[in-house]
Amino acid sequence: MFTRRRFMKLVGCGALGSLALGSYAFAVEPLYRLKTTYYRPQLPNWPKDLKLRIAVLADIHACKPWMTAERIRYIVRQTNELKPDLVLLLGDYSAGTNLVTDYVHSSEWAPVLGELEAPLGVHAVLGNHDFWEDRTVQRDRVGKPFGHLALEKAGIKVYENDAVQIKKGKQKFWLAGLGDQLAFPPFRKYGYSKWATRDDLPKTMEQIKDDAPMILMAHEPDIFNRLSDRVALTVSGHTHGGQVRFMGYAPITVSGQKLNYGHVTQSNRHLIVSGGLGCSILPVRFGTPPEIVLIETGSDEKT
Repeated sequence: MFTRRRFMKLVGCGALGSLALGSYAFAVEPLYRLKTTYYRPQLPNWPKDLKLRIAVLADIHACKPWMTAERIRYIVRQTNELKPDLVLLLGDYSAGTNLVTDYVHSSEWAPVLGELEAPLGVHAVLGNHDFWEDRTVQRDRVGKPFGHLALEKAGIKVYENDAVQIKKGKQKFWLAGLGDQLAFPPFRKYGYSKWATRDDLPKTMEQIKDDAPMILMAHEPDIFNRLSDRVALTVSGHTHGGQVRFMGYAPITVSGQKLNYGHVTQSNRHLIVSGGLGCSILPVRFGTPPEIVLIETGSDEKT
């Protein structure tokens, strides 16, 4: 018989369960968990002897208490232990998070990222929050955000619709970085009523001068649908994997379910979307632990 007492027990258990899950999502997964996710994509027209270990860090969102300089340094040490050939930083270094106790300035987080080690270099693009947090750049819609300047000061190359050819052994490949696709919201207090961007895909592609394979860094994965097969691999962040996932499904997405997380293929193109490291808007993660992504090219093993 379903009595009032049993009903109250059921309600109590549900409340305790919700409290436990909420506490975990708020205070455990964002702060204390960190995983390494491996991908070994079989990229078309990629030389088999061009074996790269590519570490990808996305969406740091530096702030206290969720992503302090000490936490970032721990992530940097874990990344260095993976012995990557190159490190790709995919933007959103600035906070962009509510319920923070304090902000971590670019003068703190950028030097820590400058401790990353990779023989083929550390390369970065900016994300939307790096533009949104710089009020001067938002007002003028020109110039480099403070995060861009801080990364350069730390010795990290920042790409904005740029491409460079890199050599490993006898093989060469292109690395390109796209400007942010959501750089300028329609802030009416600055007199703007429409979105504006900093991405320029044609300009970026014009710099590719030969048929060496190409990797593209783009903070938002939405550009993937506009790319040609000339781009062998695109790496993106921005989505945080939804920040909350139940059995692999994210109820809230910013780029659609297909481009939300993981390894996506379309025609001969490959996209890998990182779940990121920090939190955006709300400091909550559930089913999407902060992650370092390690991509291995030239491998015979699929994942």
